[in-house]
Amino acid sequence: MASALTFLMLIAGGIALVIQNTLMTRITYSASTVLIALVLNSAVGLVLLVSLLAGKTGISGFYELLQSFKGWMLLPGILGSFFVFTVITGYQNIGASRTIAVLVASLLVAGLGYDIYRSGTEGLLKNTPAIIGAMLLVTGAFLVASQMF
Repeated sequence: MASALTFLMLIAGGIALVIQNTLMTRITYSASTVLIALVLNSAVGLVLLVSLLAGKTGISGFYELLQSFKGWMLLPGILGSFFVFTVITGYQNIGASRTIAVLVASLLVAGLGYDIYRSGTEGLLKNTPAIIGAMLLVTGAFLVASQMF
């Protein structure tokens, strides 16, 4: 049951991401820079998450945050902001379907590479069906995106 719920949440997340990026692209058309959309997105997320943390743990959650903080912990936020920036730029310049095709293919290849790395030398053989699937997906993404070349 948890797997089915996770699968449904991933589908909903994908749909939400397309809607979010479409709206953020629309914001950039009425602003002087894509940074306006990025700041609004991050500010809303920060307010929401701070509110949830305060509601769940009170002040102790913020104390724990400060105690456990290390500089490298900023990297996910930087990478996430870069991801959102690239998606908005892609939507503006090459369209939603091409952007998504390239992103999904690159996500799959990177994720598969990570899984193979974690599973050691037997990872290649064990993941042969996934590697074939990734090759097919990359081929499909190339066909979707090839109109821009």
